Amino acid sequence: MAQQETEQQAVAGGVLPVDDEGFVIDTEDTEEREAAYRARGTARPITVVGNPVLHRETKDVTVFDAELAQLVDDMFASQRAAEGVGLAANQIGVDKKVFVYDCPDDEGVRHVGVVCNPVLDELPSERRVLDDSNEGCLSVPTAYAELARPDYAVVRGQDEKGNPIVVRGTGYFARCLQHETDHLYGYLYIDRLSKRERKDALRQMAEGTPRYETVPND
Repeated sequence: MAQQETEQQAVAGGVLPVDDEGFVIDTEDTEEREAAYRARGTARPITVVGNPVLHRETKDVTVFDAELAQLVDDMFASQRAAEGVGLAANQIGVDKKVFVYDCPDDEGVRHVGVVCNPVLDELPSERRVLDDSNEGCLSVPTAYAELARPDYAVVRGQDEKGNPIVVRGTGYFARCLQHETDHLYGYLYIDRLSKRERKDALRQMAEGTPRYETVPND
């Protein structure tokens, strides 16, 4: 996910601790953990809307090995190079259900983590409070549009070691969790817009210049 446009456990990638409710604690040692991932990785160019890998469901992660660990490292490096707050594997052309995030919530608390095979919880009606803030995407560079999403999200999946995890987020971080999970099932945020709004977003993209390397669509 692109940074919002406004006016204004082990560092090496170990198992994150959990709180009393079973949610991962992804707010500790964020600088050290993100830097360690990124230092081992290599930034890759970003795929953009129209690339087939973005428009189909990705494959489940079934092997949690050194190859996956390297992919995660590369994803953190790519995310930082593109100045994003979340990145799905298909955004660098890899057909696997994994995303990374380095995203603040609305209180400014930084969250850093990895989710493989994510599934969003269906929220009870009393938790479905919609937030219609601006949303952007590294795969739709330079474009933004308002999109209503629940301001709370719970994602269940696995970490890069294969351990079951549950991640929850509020506000902007909740939007990020929903946005990145969407990517892995073949949806871009512009697919949730009206035809007129989607057309406007694509116009913004056509008129803008990405600040990071992208993969051209042949």
